[in-house]
Amino acid sequence: MAKNSSHSRRELQLLDALRRVGGSARNAELAAMLDVSEETVRRTIKSLSKRGAVARVHGGAHLIGTQNDLSFHRRIARHSSEKQLIALTVLDRVADGMSLFLDVGSTTSFIAEELRARQNLMVATNSIGVAQTLVGHNGNRVYLLGGEMHRAELGAFGHVTERQARRYAYDMAILSADALHAKRGFLYLSEAEAALASVVIDTAEQTLLAMTHHKCTATAPHRGFDADDVTHLVTDRMPETEMARALFGWGIDIHLAARVEPSGERAANHPGGRA
Repeated sequence: MAKNSSHSRRELQLLDALRRVGGSARNAELAAMLDVSEETVRRTIKSLSKRGAVARVHGGAHLIGTQNDLSFHRRIARHSSEKQLIALTVLDRVADGMSLFLDVGSTTSFIAEELRARQNLMVATNSIGVAQTLVGHNGNRVYLLGGEMHRAELGAFGHVTERQARRYAYDMAILSADALHAKRGFLYLSEAEAALASVVIDTAEQTLLAMTHHKCTATAPHRGFDADDVTHLVTDRMPETEMARALFGWGIDIHLAARVEPSGERAANHPGGRA
């Protein structure tokens, strides 16, 4: 990292603000702390990222070379364009006033950012980032679930989290997963994450899994719920034949992420519907 003497006053102020909030923050939060515009924050972050002092992530930044340089931030930077398109497609399925659960997935963080376009949502989440993104915006009510914090995911897990998650009746649970297998269904690397997903699905009217197509070739050891409990899959590429056949058998609607046309209009790569 570059020495402090090489940074401008604004850059030093932003670095100090990041340290005070634990190493990561959204642009809006930093703008409020520094009493500047979000555009100023974005320019400052861009300058700092070129020097290797911070890493730019969707809607914010985090310090590099500290204990906050976490796997979550590395994950959120992978396949970011696909995750952005998925988030826009999920937004089309969420109406004002819905009650939602959002998990700690990196794709879910993109979805939370897009959900700022909706009003009067009730959102329960175990993700610090999701809560920060949606709280105090457009009449949203946000409930951050308690429990044991997992550093790598920036979220809470365990029996306390699961007990609190059961208190809500969700119109939709918006979840991510680490892998999708044609026989075993949706899989997780973390047993705790799989367990929480299973609890949430039991109290949700609809369950939407959001994941990039790369997860279809990944593997993971934990299976938290039956695939036929899932109602929607939003992804960026049509699954291969065997996987599509399995999704059809489970009764899951596939929605392919929208692409942005040159005119700025969004159009679906493929109409949503049964696989």
